[in-house]
Amino acid sequence: MNIIVDTNVLLSALIKDSITRKIIMNSNWKFYYPEISFHEIRKYKELVKKKAKLNEEEYTKLISTLLKNIRLVSKEQIIEHLEEAKKIFLEIDPDDVAFIATSLSIKDSIIWTNDKGYEKQDKIIFIKTEKILKIFEIID
Repeated sequence: MNIIVDTNVLLSALIKDSITRKIIMNSNWKFYYPEISFHEIRKYKELVKKKAKLNEEEYTKLISTLLKNIRLVSKEQIIEHLEEAKKIFLEIDPDDVAFIATSLSIKDSIIWTNDKGYEKQDKIIFIKTEKILKIFEIID
């Protein structure tokens, strides 16, 4: 399964040693994250460190470990799909256009998100954490 990980899902995996982190670390699924959206992760770095009670070294180690299981997708890989992604999602949530473009560029992919905005479109397949947990428990 090819899964585009939304920023909130990745932040959740950073903040808490949860089932979300376990799924990213231990499943055989292929996870992707648009490199051009990584500024969002950097933006919340201090908040993540505070909530997770991590020092700089622990944070760096954790994010590095997670990124071993998440492939960063370069802007060059998604650029040809950005215009189509904007048509689908720009008015819903401009910050998520990169995720839509990433999904369009990766065959047979779905977006793992809990954002309600995805319910306002019917072009991109998405899955919420609740459903991922059910799938993972069946497989696990």
